[in-house]
Amino acid sequence: MNDFFMKTSREVLDELNVTEKGLVSEDIDKRREQYGYNELAEGKRKSAIEVFFEQFKDFLVIILIAAAVISAFLGKFESTIVIMVVIVLNAILGTVQHLKAEQSLNSLKALSSPTAKVLRNGQKIEIPSRELLVGDILFLDAGDFVSADGRIIENHSLQINESSLTGESLSVEKDVAPIAEQDVPIGDKKNMVFSGSFVTYGRAVVVVTNIGMNTEIGKIANLLESAKEKKTPLQASLDQFGKKLAGIIIAIAILIFVIDIIRGNELADSFMFAVALAVAAIPEALSSIVTIVLAFGTQKMAKENAIVRKLHAVESLGSISVICSDKTGTLTQNKMTVQQVYANQRVIEHDQLDLENHIEKRILFMSLLCNDSVTIDKKEIGDPTEIALVDLGEKYQLDELKIRDEFPRIKELPFDSDRKLMSTVNNYEGQKLMFTKGALDVLLSRVAKIETSDGIIDFTEKHKQEIENVNMEFSMSGLRVLGFAYKEVDEGTTIGFEDENDLTFVGLISMMDPPREESAGAVASCIDAGIKPVMITGDHKITASAIAKQIGILKIESEAVEGSEIEKWSDQELKEKVTDISVYARVSPEHKIRIVRAWQEKGNVVAMTGDGVNDGPALKQADIGIAMGITGTEVAKEASSMVLTDDNFSTIVKAISNGRSIYANIQNSIKFLLAGNMGGVLSVLYASILALPVPFAAVHLLFINLLTDSLPAIAIGLEPHNKKIMKEKPRDINTPLLNKAFAKRVSVEGVIIAIATLIAFHIGLSTGDALVASTMAFSTLCLARLFHGFNSRSNQSLFKIGFFSNKYLWYAVILGVVLLHLVLFLPPLMGVFEIATLNAAQFGTIYGLSLVPLVVIQLFRLFFSK
Repeated sequence: MNDFFMKTSREVLDELNVTEKGLVSEDIDKRREQYGYNELAEGKRKSAIEVFFEQFKDFLVIILIAAAVISAFLGKFESTIVIMVVIVLNAILGTVQHLKAEQSLNSLKALSSPTAKVLRNGQKIEIPSRELLVGDILFLDAGDFVSADGRIIENHSLQINESSLTGESLSVEKDVAPIAEQDVPIGDKKNMVFSGSFVTYGRAVVVVTNIGMNTEIGKIANLLESAKEKKTPLQASLDQFGKKLAGIIIAIAILIFVIDIIRGNELADSFMFAVALAVAAIPEALSSIVTIVLAFGTQKMAKENAIVRKLHAVESLGSISVICSDKTGTLTQNKMTVQQVYANQRVIEHDQLDLENHIEKRILFMSLLCNDSVTIDKKEIGDPTEIALVDLGEKYQLDELKIRDEFPRIKELPFDSDRKLMSTVNNYEGQKLMFTKGALDVLLSRVAKIETSDGIIDFTEKHKQEIENVNMEFSMSGLRVLGFAYKEVDEGTTIGFEDENDLTFVGLISMMDPPREESAGAVASCIDAGIKPVMITGDHKITASAIAKQIGILKIESEAVEGSEIEKWSDQELKEKVTDISVYARVSPEHKIRIVRAWQEKGNVVAMTGDGVNDGPALKQADIGIAMGITGTEVAKEASSMVLTDDNFSTIVKAISNGRSIYANIQNSIKFLLAGNMGGVLSVLYASILALPVPFAAVHLLFINLLTDSLPAIAIGLEPHNKKIMKEKPRDINTPLLNKAFAKRVSVEGVIIAIATLIAFHIGLSTGDALVASTMAFSTLCLARLFHGFNSRSNQSLFKIGFFSNKYLWYAVILGVVLLHLVLFLPPLMGVFEIATLNAAQFGTIYGLSLVPLVVIQLFRLFFSK
């Protein structure tokens, strides 16, 4: 029984044999062997053999096996062999597809798995949560997910949301003291933390007491082992479509079977043909192809810094019409940078300082001396504002440490928020000077003189007005401004806060967190794609507006509002005004939810970025919640559909572009399958209605199904990214994949393939017998479907997208053409596949007609398509 909550923290550490250094290297392997990994047991994974045999459970495959048995019973062993080979090859292909998709999805799960901060060998390190062990010293901060059960050994105002276990939405305040009672419910174990909960406030140090299936949530997980992963909306929709289509095809197959029997054909042959037609016409690979394309697409997105946590997000990405983005770190560099300097009564760009001028040199040296930050081995340590001043020095090859050694600090008056100033006393060029920097309004009230090119003169009201005007210009541009002044002090004087008076003004340094270089281009791409970019930030309105103007989000000042204004509006008023607002400043988490909901109520699909604990509700409210991977808390990541590993707005735009491409590729794969299958079905229907010989043998249809379905369809699904897709408007999320326009294209393309096939069939009948006609129809349909793959890559002409840009389709087509010609030319295979010997003219006819769908559709797109 785990009674750690009844013991003191010291007793728990002793019982678990943990020292103040945490676990040490020699402990880790032993404990891993004893406790395993910190993960919940999943349902037993199917082996490759199990997946392979599952391929034979399909209704059509069972009928096919029955047909093979009947063929063997009737002595048609060639047909039996062909059918079984096709079944086994299809099963192998299906198994490979399943395992590949599963592998891709598992690697995505690993990419987005949480981490934990622990003490090992006396050092604080970060490890994957699954590597936590009983006895690990775990550090928890606000925003962290609790990855294991543990006993608190050090508490700093810790509050935890345990709703996943208790159903109680209010956070629980924790403490360290042991609990005397033995039978205590989870919610009252105030000195314990539990896996699956998250920290909403404060911090703590915890010793891990249980991991994996032994945690409280692990006990619940035992009840969920049989739960299956949900299909995405697209997969579910395709499953429904597939069932309806299968019903129609089976009805057609039964009709053709009945017609054949009435016309006196043999029962076994008629049955075999009907079964083969059904198998060839039903695109049973639809759902698995979607899974594979989604998996490959999300892998590509992960390499481009966007980790998709929920597959349905990929389908929604192409429909995003509004992106609500934070400013700091997402649209900006999250790094303060000096922009302009005001000294010697003029404004100077940050890279135009003249170190020969003693005033410009003085303000630069002051910024390094009255400064506590350093950069060591490219690692920045200190306040971001002071680091910006150190970076400015580096532009002029000035090392802050060397400067501070050359002009040593004698005394300092550290910055505090009440006085808004910092001062240091340094030996500077033979003088003892006090350098002061801080807020300009405070500094100016303490200035008595000003240093100019004419020397040091009295500070007048005119000087003050000029400086305040420059400060106003800087502030209106969203710049943060620091004032710099100094005075000479006597040797041996004791310096105090009262000495920050009678200063000599030197100048101003302005800085900002500048936009990322790629932000403006990403915003422009959004606007071109019909997506409204919106900035939502806790920063000041002036700063937010300045950045938003620079990158193209804000056009006019009236499009920017503050949270205090939103507070006064009703939900209906916000809904009416939301389309006219591009920047929201000084907002609260509640405002974010209202903004997202207002856009959604106007029929928009909204993406929302966030990184904090309080962003969780807004991320869930959005259609696509996007968490920051670098600065984001585990709570934000868990609430999101997607995680940015670089916290960059442009990555969102790339992800939308990829999402649109993936959806279009899936649509094109389905169009390829349906058009090709329709060509075959129409050919058979035509021949049956006109009482002509059957255009295909059963083995032909099975071969076509094997050769022209899965591989080319998957290759089309891997079509390279189409840059022009971001010039299109967002897809209406309520528009079904298989809409009227889609059905029209499939029908037209299917009819063209059928016409080419039937012309070959009629030419065969006129120049030879039924076997020649069947061979020509089979070869033409096979090649036409393969070549039609090039049409299906896009709705644009190949001249625009490039003939050779999809290497996977070329591989699939070349393989198909080679395998077909083996059947057409190798005598043993010709017998098995009921192939007639053709002359050169007949082969020329086949090649010419099989290219007709490709040529006709490409010419139409080239000359008539928009």
